[in-house]
Amino acid sequence: MRVSLIFLLLCLLRLGLVPFVVPLFVAMGVAKLTEQNTIVPESKYARVERERRYLLKDLPDGLTRADPHLQITDNYITGTRLRLRKVRDPRTNKWTVKFTQKFTPNPEDLSRTIITNTYLNPLEAETLSVFNSNEIRKNRYYFDFEGRRFSVDMFLGDLFGLVLAEVGFETDEDLDNFRKPPFALAEVTNEPLFTGGRLCELTFPEVREAILRSRLITTT
Repeated sequence: MRVSLIFLLLCLLRLGLVPFVVPLFVAMGVAKLTEQNTIVPESKYARVERERRYLLKDLPDGLTRADPHLQITDNYITGTRLRLRKVRDPRTNKWTVKFTQKFTPNPEDLSRTIITNTYLNPLEAETLSVFNSNEIRKNRYYFDFEGRRFSVDMFLGDLFGLVLAEVGFETDEDLDNFRKPPFALAEVTNEPLFTGGRLCELTFPEVREAILRSRLITTT
């Protein structure tokens, strides 16, 4: 019964019938959640993600747009730490959908984040599609360099022209000692502009202008 009711509420929200939803919540006796009355326990399923992020001019030498890649659509839920990610493999036409919470414990260090993933079945993915807003689309390529695997993202839509690369690490020591690879224009790990939650609000011309103002590089 509870699952059916939640599904109904989500459907009403998706149809824009907010005036009908609010009285229903009141009738159920659901209190307004605030920072003061809500406890967020540390999840035992969360893990630390260590990454460095780099700005690229284009795909690294040795990669082409025709090479194997994944098609990724991210939807960021406004005002939250949540993201709905859909990943399609064009070679198999198979999809993977996951609901993610991601945040940084230290706002001054974006290289270390806490991430929790929940993989969804088709019904769950369709139910949560009510949140399809603040979208980012990109093609992801994998590139091996000096024993490290980089995820290279070519952005599409409003961000077409932007290329970023990420590389992950198992230990803090490896993260701290890693140096910028030669195919990167600049490291942008600790630049909030290049987080998904920020990029989904921007266009490539706006990103390019911000890059020039910040003097990360002199030309794009």
